[in-house]
Amino acid sequence: MNKNSIAKKLLALKQADLDLRNQLLQGGQLSEGYNKEMEALHRSNAQQLAQLIDTIGYPTVERVGEEASAAAWLLIQHAISLPDFMRRCRTLLEEAVRAGQADPVHLAYLSDRIAVFEGKVQRYGTQFDWDAEGRLSPQLLDDRAMVDARRKAIGLNTLEEQTELLRQRADGEKQVPPGDARDRKRAYDIWRKAVGWID
Repeated sequence: MNKNSIAKKLLALKQADLDLRNQLLQGGQLSEGYNKEMEALHRSNAQQLAQLIDTIGYPTVERVGEEASAAAWLLIQHAISLPDFMRRCRTLLEEAVRAGQADPVHLAYLSDRIAVFEGKVQRYGTQFDWDAEGRLSPQLLDDRAMVDARRKAIGLNTLEEQTELLRQRADGEKQVPPGDARDRKRAYDIWRKAVGWID
């Protein structure tokens, strides 16, 4: 496969992901747990991406172009039921960022996402969820001041600004918090254990 055909494939996989998300959002199904159809698509996309990585290595800007590299990152971010794949990609992404061939913002998001699923604190404050008051809020942080310093160092806005943006987006999309927070947390922990995020 040449660079253009690889890029087209990655962009097509990303578009399929976004199309399904929009469909579920329009149907009011986005906040009802991890939709089975979406999980199947995420797994399929990750499998295709894993085969590509086995062939060319991490899809860096140099290998596939900036837009397709960002698409690959989104597919990785959404492969949440495949912890080993996400962790493998984080290692590859770390190497690519050190070589100046990938966006450090992507690494921040992926590292935080993995940390949250593992029940650890996040360092960049990129991962949000509904809080007890029914508002989108950052998940557990290590140190608020350091989080903002790290965000600034890689070109991100402040955590306060990001929180406001995400809340506005959720309002605009008519997203609503899940009904029973305790039931949701219980189901989430069962799922995390089942797929291998926690023991």
